[in-house]
Amino acid sequence: MSMDILGSALSGLVASQRALETTSNNISNVSTEGYSRQRVELATRSEQYTGSGYVGNGVDAVNIVRSYDQFITEQLRSSTSAFAGADTYQKLITQVDNLIANESTGLSPAIKSFFNAINDVSNDPSSVPARQVILAEADTMAKQFNNLASRFNEMGKQVNSQLDSIVGDLNNFAKALAKLNNNIVSDMGRSAGKQIPNESLDQRDWLLSNIAQKVDVSVINQTDGSVSVFIGQGQPLVLGSYAANLSVQASKTDSAHKSILLNGQDISPQITSGELYGNLHFRDLVLDVAQQQLGSLAMGIAIEFNSVHQSGFDLNGNPGLALFDLGSPSIGVKSVAKDSNLIVTASFSAPPSAANIGASYRLDVSATVPDVTYNLTNLSDGTSINGLNNASLPTATVAAGFSITFPSGVLNAGDSFKISPGIDAARTLRTNAAITSPRQVAAADMPGLSGDNRNALKLAKIETQSIMQNGKVTFTQVYGQLVADVGSKTHSAQLNRDAQQTLFQRAKGAQESVSGVNLDEEAADLIKYQHSYQAAAHVVSIAKNLFDTLIQAIR
Repeated sequence: MSMDILGSALSGLVASQRALETTSNNISNVSTEGYSRQRVELATRSEQYTGSGYVGNGVDAVNIVRSYDQFITEQLRSSTSAFAGADTYQKLITQVDNLIANESTGLSPAIKSFFNAINDVSNDPSSVPARQVILAEADTMAKQFNNLASRFNEMGKQVNSQLDSIVGDLNNFAKALAKLNNNIVSDMGRSAGKQIPNESLDQRDWLLSNIAQKVDVSVINQTDGSVSVFIGQGQPLVLGSYAANLSVQASKTDSAHKSILLNGQDISPQITSGELYGNLHFRDLVLDVAQQQLGSLAMGIAIEFNSVHQSGFDLNGNPGLALFDLGSPSIGVKSVAKDSNLIVTASFSAPPSAANIGASYRLDVSATVPDVTYNLTNLSDGTSINGLNNASLPTATVAAGFSITFPSGVLNAGDSFKISPGIDAARTLRTNAAITSPRQVAAADMPGLSGDNRNALKLAKIETQSIMQNGKVTFTQVYGQLVADVGSKTHSAQLNRDAQQTLFQRAKGAQESVSGVNLDEEAADLIKYQHSYQAAAHVVSIAKNLFDTLIQAIR
C-alpha cells in the first residue's frame, strides 16, 4: 500500500514540477513578442482494481499546450493587413496634401504673383522695371512648378524604394516560414501529433503576422501541421516547405513605375491590403493623378500665354516670342494588349490650345478589320472621339498633346492604352532662354507704340478666363480642384485609418486576453503549484515512514 501511495505522490511531484517550470517560462516571456501563454494538461492515471474498489494511481502531465484561438488569430491577421495598408496610404497622401495646400510650397501664390505683374505692365506698358518683374515672376512660377514636380518624383522614388524593401522582407519571411513548416512537421511526427512544438508555432504565427503587415494573406492549415500561405487573390507564397519568390520589376511602358511579380506573374492589381497595397494605392490613385493634373496645368498656362504673347509686339517693335518653353517631357503610357510583343512609343507634342488638354487619355482599339480603328477618350471630362483610323489618329492625338506609334507587334481589338501627356511637363517647364531683356515683353498690340497695353490686357485676362476643360474652368480653378481633391482624399484616408486602428486594437486586445501572459495569474499559479509540490513531497515522506515501519515490523 505504501508503494501505491509513493507512486501517486511521485507522479504529483513530477506534474507539479512541470507546472512550475511552465509557469516560470510564462513569466520569463511576459514581454516576448509573439509568445503565447502555455499551460500543462494533466490527466489522471488509469485506476487499479482492488477487492475494495478502484484505487487511483496518480496523475500524468500529458502535454504542454499554448493558449490559442484560431478565429481570433485570423481576425487579428486580417486587421493587421487592413490597418497597415490604411496607415501607409494616409501617411503618404498627407505628404502631398501638405505640399500642395501650403502657402509657401503650393502653386497658387506663384500664379497670382505672376498675373499681378502682368496687370502692373498693363497699367504702365512703357515701364521697363515692371516688365522685368514679369520675367522674374514667370521664372519663379516655372521653378515652383519644377519644385512640385521634383517633390512628386521624390515621392515616386520613395514608393519604389518601399516596394523593394517590402518585397525583400516578404521573401525572407516566406523562406523562414517554409523552414519552420518543415521543422514543425518533423517535430509533430516524433510524437505522432500528440505533442505540440509551442515555440515553433509561436514563431510561425509571428512570421504570418509580419507577412500580413506587408500584404493581405490567407492561411490554410494542413493535416501534417504545416500551413499554406496565399497572398493577393490566391497566389501561393508558401506551400509546405516551398517558398515562392517575389520580385519588383520596372513596367515595360513606364520605367518610373514598378510592379510586384510572383514567380514572374504581375500580381500588383490583386493586392488589396497591407503596406504593399498602401504604397501602390497611393501611387496609382493620388501621386499619378496629382502629377498628371499639375502637368496639364503647366501645359495649359504655357500654351495659352505663349499664344497671346506671340500675337503681340515688344518695345523694340518685334513680334513677341514664346515666354515659356515646355521642353521635351516624357510621356506616361500604360498598356493592356493581347500581344505581349507589342511595343508602344509615345512622345510629347505641344497642342495648339489648352481647351482640350486632359490629365490623361485612353486610346482603345475598337476594330482591326478591315482597318484598324481607334476611340480616344479624354479621361478628365469623359469626351470621346470615335472611329479614328491611322490617318486621322495623329491629328487627334497631337491636339491632346502627344503622338503615339506601334513600331512592332500586332494590335488587336480590345487593346487599350492610357496616356498621360503632361505627367512630366511641370518638371520641364522653363522660361524661354531667347528672352533676355524686359523690353522683349510683348505688351503692345501693334509695333512702334510704347504706350500700347492692349496685348498686356489680353495676357492679364487669361487669369480669369475659363479656358481649360473645354472652356469650363480657369487655371486657378484647375489647381484648386487638385488641392480640393487631394484634401478630400486625405480626410477620408484619415477617417479610414482611425477606424482600422480601432479594429486592429480591439483584435489585438482580444488576442492578448487569450494568449497574453498575466503576471497576477501566473503568481497565483506559482503559489498553487508550490503548495501542490510541497503536499506531494509530504506524501512521499509519509509513504517512506510507512514503508520503514512495515520493514521494521517484519524484522
